[in-house]
Amino acid sequence: MSTIKRIIAASLVMTTFVGCGKETVDNTPASEDSITLDWYINYSWFNTGWGSSVVSRAITENTGVNINFITPQGNEEEKLNALIESGSLPDLITLGWWEPQVNEMIQKDMVYAINQLADEYDPYFYQVCDKQAVSWYTQSDGNIYGYPCSSVTPQDVESNDNIGSNQTFLVRKDIYEAIGSPDMTTIAGFERAVRKAKQMFPEVDGKPLIPIGAHLFDDSGNVSFDQYIQNFLAVPYEKDGKLYDRNTDPEYIEWLKMFRQLNEEGYLATDIFIDQRIQMEEKLAEGRYFCMLYQYTDMAAQQKLLYSRDPNSIYIAVDGPKNKNGDDPVLPTNTVSGWTVTMISKNCKNPDRAIQFMDYLISEEGQKLVYLGVEGITYEMVDGKPVIKPEVLSLLNSDRVTYDKIYGADDAYWMLQDNVMQLKWRPENTSPTTQLEEWTYDYASYTGQYDVILPADTEDAYVDSQIKALWAQTLQDLLISESEEEFDEILERYKEERNALGYEQLQEKRYQYVAKAKEKLGID
Repeated sequence: MSTIKRIIAASLVMTTFVGCGKETVDNTPASEDSITLDWYINYSWFNTGWGSSVVSRAITENTGVNINFITPQGNEEEKLNALIESGSLPDLITLGWWEPQVNEMIQKDMVYAINQLADEYDPYFYQVCDKQAVSWYTQSDGNIYGYPCSSVTPQDVESNDNIGSNQTFLVRKDIYEAIGSPDMTTIAGFERAVRKAKQMFPEVDGKPLIPIGAHLFDDSGNVSFDQYIQNFLAVPYEKDGKLYDRNTDPEYIEWLKMFRQLNEEGYLATDIFIDQRIQMEEKLAEGRYFCMLYQYTDMAAQQKLLYSRDPNSIYIAVDGPKNKNGDDPVLPTNTVSGWTVTMISKNCKNPDRAIQFMDYLISEEGQKLVYLGVEGITYEMVDGKPVIKPEVLSLLNSDRVTYDKIYGADDAYWMLQDNVMQLKWRPENTSPTTQLEEWTYDYASYTGQYDVILPADTEDAYVDSQIKALWAQTLQDLLISESEEEFDEILERYKEERNALGYEQLQEKRYQYVAKAKEKLGID
């Protein structure tokens, strides 16, 4: 029996349900078993709707479930904390696996154990789930409370040559080529390129060029100026049987001093210190950045807009910062932890339908629908392979917002996506982001063993948050320091304050988690 038939058959033997959600959408199936689930997505930038797209309508038709998405209007952490504190969690919750609220909701008994729901209502879960992901997320009580998206195992990375990383060094194609396609792997070469780009192109369509772009600054630092550049420099995660202090690595510090010097000369625009994602997306769509260490998936929609206006104005991935040995970058793939986890709240009045809905989405049938769309509408099968329809592909590559509204495939609903499973359906099409992705293939490495999340509401977690907050402020202070002498003073003060907080002891404890993760994953 197909997944669709299994779900429909199951729904027919149930009594009439009262929807978990508060709102409905216009295309609710006529079936008396249709319900609406409220689904909270903990990202203010997520604005994909449900009900108008081909994919969302097909999912509703196949499952009898409509979705009412809820997203924070401002600060994500404040919104989620308010929902937890008030006890008003929606039916489904999707948030980053590293967020402390994951453990908080588990400890406060606010979410269902997914395996227990599966045992009671839908053992099909065990046929369609990723066994290693389930093992990884199983808690000490034997239960799993959240299911990941984009989970990748070390074995997946070893057995596939087309699993890449999100992390890229991007340059605007026309500007980069106009200044001679320079080598930007060294400090001297990087500086020259940035200065020349600003000299030759002080403005982009009447607005100031931003020489260096970056992700936003948050309460942990700035991934572009810490983790990403460390990965490009191949700074190790551990040495001599203990965690390595990546934030004070000598070569990394040399690059930070270079950025400090560029800031002193006016090449680090104020924008990068204050912009949030919505402002960055606007400036990306205008092509105002010359270069940036950035997750290419976070600018895919803007890349396509640039391509539709002028293919030469897009961003391309090139070799970025390297260490003095010229070693290849070590760019993390997704890990077994994935990107986000989705949980089922105990506020949900129909958890049976919620687990069935989740099982459908993680099944092969659900993944194919979420990725490719509906055969005959978004794609056709040609010689046993999916081929995206030309008009659909054209819209996908030019206007992602409209594409999501009309079609909603290509993982527009990414919350339970399985990228490894989807590789077998990957069409042989190119898009404005293809080069960015393929550039990372040779440098992608599994580093998930070093992703340590300390148990919430513990002294270790508190110390860790203090040290991260200290680094976040220190990183900004280093970049805007007025002299190299001041830079050195700030760095030394950071080390002293960090040690006073208990940094060395925390590193030892963190390494114990790394050792356990290695054992669990079966890697050295």
